[in-house]
Amino acid sequence: MSQPTKKNGAQDAPLDLLIIGGGINGCGIARDAAGRGLSVLLAEKGDLAGATSSASTKLLHGGLRYLEFFEFRLVREALMERETLLRAMPHISWPMRFVLPYHKDMRFESDTPTSKLLGLFMPWMKGRRPAWLIRLGLFLYDNLGGRKILPGTSTLSLSGTSEGAPLEDRFAKAYEYSDCWVEDSRLVTLNARDADARGADILTRSEVTSAQVENGIWAVTIKTEGETKTVHAKMLVNAAGPWVGDVIHGKLRLNSREDVRLVRGSHIVTRKLYDHDKCYFFQGTDGRIIFAIPYEQDFTLIGTTDAEHSDPATPPVCTDEERDYLCNFASQYFKRPVTAQDVVWTYSGVRPLYDDGASSATAATRDYTLKIDQSAGAPVLNIFGGKITTYRRLAEAALDKIATVLPVSKGKWTAGVALPGGDFAPDGVDRLVRDLQQDYPFVTEFWARRLVRAYGTEARDILGTATQASDLGQDFGATLTAAEVTWLMTREYARDANDVLWRRSKLGLRLDKTQAQALQDWMVNAQITA
Repeated sequence: MSQPTKKNGAQDAPLDLLIIGGGINGCGIARDAAGRGLSVLLAEKGDLAGATSSASTKLLHGGLRYLEFFEFRLVREALMERETLLRAMPHISWPMRFVLPYHKDMRFESDTPTSKLLGLFMPWMKGRRPAWLIRLGLFLYDNLGGRKILPGTSTLSLSGTSEGAPLEDRFAKAYEYSDCWVEDSRLVTLNARDADARGADILTRSEVTSAQVENGIWAVTIKTEGETKTVHAKMLVNAAGPWVGDVIHGKLRLNSREDVRLVRGSHIVTRKLYDHDKCYFFQGTDGRIIFAIPYEQDFTLIGTTDAEHSDPATPPVCTDEERDYLCNFASQYFKRPVTAQDVVWTYSGVRPLYDDGASSATAATRDYTLKIDQSAGAPVLNIFGGKITTYRRLAEAALDKIATVLPVSKGKWTAGVALPGGDFAPDGVDRLVRDLQQDYPFVTEFWARRLVRAYGTEARDILGTATQASDLGQDFGATLTAAEVTWLMTREYARDANDVLWRRSKLGLRLDKTQAQALQDWMVNAQITA
């Protein structure tokens, strides 16, 4: 799948769209456009979801804190999308309950519009976030998006409960509300697969090195594994994420005043800090918030930070300062302090936000901005911002923009259409796990649940006719077998061990260096092609 197959007609016929970037925005647009009959090629210089789209907080959420910035349109759209996406991908997304402990010392960030208004009309509050305002925000959160599946907000007494057990005793009361989990990098891959199935060409390890307009058509140079070729397209979509500005000014040489603001978000992963399956929403005395989330069955995910990131060429990493900030923040809530020694993994991603001139990284808008530029003589659509939750709506908005310069005969279609493996009921995971274990008795409950959560109804296609574990080929550890790796290489664009262990899964948390190297050696020698 990583090589062009000329699905879209004659080799010398220009494509409708060439999409630069294989993150969630690029793959979501490729899927939507291919489903409307457009000829599409997507070029990603690394692996799918190789940057921002595999480094999120893994949540489909409306953005409760965005209400304080009066981003009501973004929040409403995101809240509506949660349930639309749950129906389309119940294997990689599921509801979660969020526990928001309350105490009187909670404060706003000083530069939020809500904080400024409260400071003007209620100066005696001195920046504190009152309980009535939190409850008002949760009321709006429950009702802005037409919630149907997810339960609403409730008030929770923490004394003597499993939710209160890991917290300091000073937290007696909490609010509990609903949002959703999502396997972010798998969401990207499944969108790419569906785009491919609908006629798009998906090229990984393929970098757009330059582009120029010839007779009203883009001539794009793409470098793949040392080989260079030129592809012609009527329109470009710049969905390069943190590199969107580099594409505008470097690859396309456009004289554009639009710019991107790079904001780094870092996360830490620790051994499991508590036993229940709910997430915590913690508010700090500095006005910021973090989440503590059950992760990969045996871990806890804590994040995120907001820090300026100046150069997309500099790989984002969680600094020691950010790690310690998150540990100290969480330790303000948990009875047992979280220390650097508890951290088993860190990751960091760069959010490519539209530069709206906000005074801080936290205040910069999370809404998406789409801009068509025709100054070069052929159109390019530049994508700024966006979030996992609204990727499908962003793709629809992108197609609306594209339709202003290219004929698009078909209308919106993606709402509720299942992604690969997601063709079952939102509450059907447990049944799939039971049925899988019944038909494959050698598969443990952990193994079956991992497969269903990754592949949904396609888990059976991986197990095939196997009657014992050895029928699935080499065991790399943590239930990862050669049969599954072969699937990932032939169906999901995986090329090396990192693709498998950190983006198609998170089994990198469970395999040691020797096992990871054995996987890499096997993939190099397997000579498997799509």
